[in-house]
Parts: sequence; structure tokens; C-alpha cells
Amino acid sequence: MRKPRDFDADLKALEDKARGLKTRKVRHLGELVIATGADALTAEELAGALIVLVETKEAGKREAWAKRGAMFFQSRARRNAPATDRNLGSAPPRPSGAQSVSSHKSST
Repeated sequence: MRKPRDFDADLKALEDKARGLKTRKVRHLGELVIATGADALTAEELAGALIVLVETKEAGKREAWAKRGAMFFQSRARRNAPATDRNLGSAPPRPSGAQSVSSHKSST
């Protein structure tokens, strides 16, 4: 005979796991805000910038932001890598036409 399944315990375990994942996500977002320097913005400025990002449907802009974000993470990985693993001869090029999110003005 099979042992009866304890659905209450399973549900509690899933809720605990979901709570842990949400906590980790919030912590990582906070770390990202600090790492990018966005913690210097007011909460209103940061919220406004994020709203503009979410509302933007232009593929070109989103692609440019994604490339810039990838460069950010690559440069962080390079800085955190041991000196023997680094490519000290080259730095990633900065896009000349890229604007920071904080300098983007919305016409609303």
C-alpha cells in the first residue's frame, strides 16, 4: 500500500520555495541597482525610467539597451576575473550614441 500524500506539507514547501525565490529576486535587483549606480537616483526617477523602459516597444531601442547591458555584465566579469584570465589589452567599446536611462527625457 502507498503512503498517503501530505498535500498540506507539499503546499507549504512550495510556498516556502516561492518566498525564497522572490526574496532572492528582490536582492539581485537591489544589487543590480547599486552596481549600475542607479542608487544615486531618487525612487521617483528610477521608477519613471523603468516605466519608460517597460512601455518602450521599439525593437531597436530595446536591442541597444540589451547590448549595453551585456557589455556591462561582461566588463564586470572581466574585472572580477583573476588577472591571468583577463584580456588586459582591450576594453569593450562604448557605443557613441548610447544615452543613459537617467538622461532620457519623456515627453509625457
